[in-house]
Amino acid sequence: MKPFHSTCLFIAGLLLGPLAYAQVAVVAGAQSAASALSAEQASALFLGKSDQLPGVGAVTLLDQSESAPVREQFYSKATGKSAAQVKAAWARLVFSGKATLPKELANSAEVKKVLAANPKAIGYIEKSAVDASVKVLLSLD
Repeated sequence: MKPFHSTCLFIAGLLLGPLAYAQVAVVAGAQSAASALSAEQASALFLGKSDQLPGVGAVTLLDQSESAPVREQFYSKATGKSAAQVKAAWARLVFSGKATLPKELANSAEVKKVLAANPKAIGYIEKSAVDASVKVLLSLD
């Protein structure tokens, strides 16, 4: 392998390494009646198989933009599928009239802002973005 290629691989590893180990939290607003969520419940919600959260009822799902690095990490850890596979599944559900797409927001700060105003919403953010405005329902490490 030529030195240039080795250097490129090393730099790519440094840049992408932290993304591979990003910790993600499924969260609700601090005022939400939601308490905890199992991995199976999170998967069912974010795959459109359920819209109910114990103690809360029907929930509004908050997604992050396709350009947000946390999105791919979340779907991989929560559903075992890529963000593209989840998007395709949602497209089928929406086309058949069985579901409404999650509300897409730009980033974790936007998710926290919407959660503060809607106690029946849940979303996901980087674990490092967790603060007193949200409660963690599920940690995906």
